[in-house]
Amino acid sequence: MKRAVADVVGAVVEAWAELRVNKLRVLLSLVGVAVAVAALTGVVALGGLAEQSSRESAERNGGRPANYYVNAYSTGSSSPDADAIQDAFATATERYGIDQISRVAYGTRAVQLSDGVTEVGSVTVDVPYGEMHRVVMTEGLWFTDADTSRLAPAVIVNEVLWRQLGSPPLSTHPTLLLRGADSATVVVTGVSAAADYESASLYLLPIPDHDLAVTTYGEETPQYEMWLPPETSDALSAQVASDMEAALGDGFQVDVSRQDYAAGGDADPFGPIKLIITGVGVLVLLLGGLGLVNIALVTVRQRIREIGVRRSFGATAPRVFFSVMLESVVGTVVAGAVGVMAAVLVVENPTVQGFIAQGSVSDLPPFPVEAALIGLASATAIGAVAGVLPALVAIRVKVIDAIRY
Repeated sequence: MKRAVADVVGAVVEAWAELRVNKLRVLLSLVGVAVAVAALTGVVALGGLAEQSSRESAERNGGRPANYYVNAYSTGSSSPDADAIQDAFATATERYGIDQISRVAYGTRAVQLSDGVTEVGSVTVDVPYGEMHRVVMTEGLWFTDADTSRLAPAVIVNEVLWRQLGSPPLSTHPTLLLRGADSATVVVTGVSAAADYESASLYLLPIPDHDLAVTTYGEETPQYEMWLPPETSDALSAQVASDMEAALGDGFQVDVSRQDYAAGGDADPFGPIKLIITGVGVLVLLLGGLGLVNIALVTVRQRIREIGVRRSFGATAPRVFFSVMLESVVGTVVAGAVGVMAAVLVVENPTVQGFIAQGSVSDLPPFPVEAALIGLASATAIGAVAGVLPALVAIRVKVIDAIRY
């Protein structure tokens, strides 16, 4: 055992000494590997950031897993009673301890701006909606329970509408006049993020005292949402629907539907992104490894005489094999470490993160440890593979021929 360990340590030391002797040649041969490992590690890390961006974008649209929409409607000629539906929904969710719930009503509001009255999109919601849909705030905070008791109703505008208002500091408590049958002066308490393609919009709370109640807003009965634990969501949502139908009585039907990105079941919705990222990374690494193999073969042929002299002084074939192969392995491990560090510097750069995430990621993931491990493992593997061919060439050389070479 001690003999085997000594041989391995000796081979590593010998390989490192050879690398130090041939610094320039080693440097040139490993530049490609370092670049390939940096590219592979960076692609994996940036892929994780892109996946997080896609995930959060999907959660803002359809809610977090498992987000269910609840709709109650009449199956007869009578119109649904909004208050009865609201009471049935509140009672059913409270019975099962579901506190992440929200009423949602979409529509438009006439907003008084400096250049006239403008129609903007509006969403009337309850406080939990912000967490359920991962609303990103660029200024101020999302609604809290205290906002429901404000003397002046609170409103959250998106960045587009905020710029139209002149981007006033929230510390000045800027106000906004909503025109219409339920006209009201509201206070802007926050600014939500908006993509480049989005138009002006705002969020409101249902506050009956200020005639902004969701049940009196618009033509349609509001829909309801609830955020459930994914592992029990199917059974729990069905039970809520059943309890609501029992409370509403005959002539009403309650439908629940899951709308989040994971509603498809076991299939990974981000599988295609991961496959593309993996394919690009493997291709980059293979190109770097191919260059290393070519340079290693040329280098071994230039060292045939040296190898022959070592064999004549008693170096065994296994010792020569591992020595030549470990030259590639040791070199690529060092190159891999350099490549991983370069990838970390690039990926953690705020400019790069902002470009990939487009400002839409609220929870920026840290640099993934698995990406660094993949980079180092890939560098080691490519070094071993690239060193096998030259090592086989080295041990197949006859001693007498090598000395005469």
